[in-house]
Amino acid sequence: MASCGDIQVKELNKRASGQAFEVILSPSTPDAKGEFPLSPLKKKATSLDEIKRKLEAAEERRKSHEAEVLKHLAEKREHEREVIQKAMEESCNFSKMAEEKLNQKMEANKENRSARMAALNEKFKEKDKKLEEVRKNKEAMKERDN
Repeated sequence: MASCGDIQVKELNKRASGQAFEVILSPSTPDAKGEFPLSPLKKKATSLDEIKRKLEAAEERRKSHEAEVLKHLAEKREHEREVIQKAMEESCNFSKMAEEKLNQKMEANKENRSARMAALNEKFKEKDKKLEEVRKNKEAMKERDN
């Protein structure tokens, strides 16, 4: 058996899985102090003025915290208003642009339709002229044959 300071080591019988040891710690000395005192520390007496001062300080901290929270909420609301305003402006701009594009397309379609109608009218006038010319030629031929 080996010993080193407060620790003793005893070798036990050898086993099939290996060796076994027993470690024995020596008991602590009775004059050594424990980690925790047996009686709680005595608090110094607090005066009425000190209590009032602490309450006032706590009230100030509470008011300060409340003001900070209100400030953050106001900033958040302002940011939300700005975002909503910007979204509304973009929506209006988009609507105006869409309306302008639609008006341009409608105007272009109207002009194209007018141009096609004018071309068809011109074509029909030319056909009417040819038909009239053919009728006159046919009547002239009938008169010659008579």
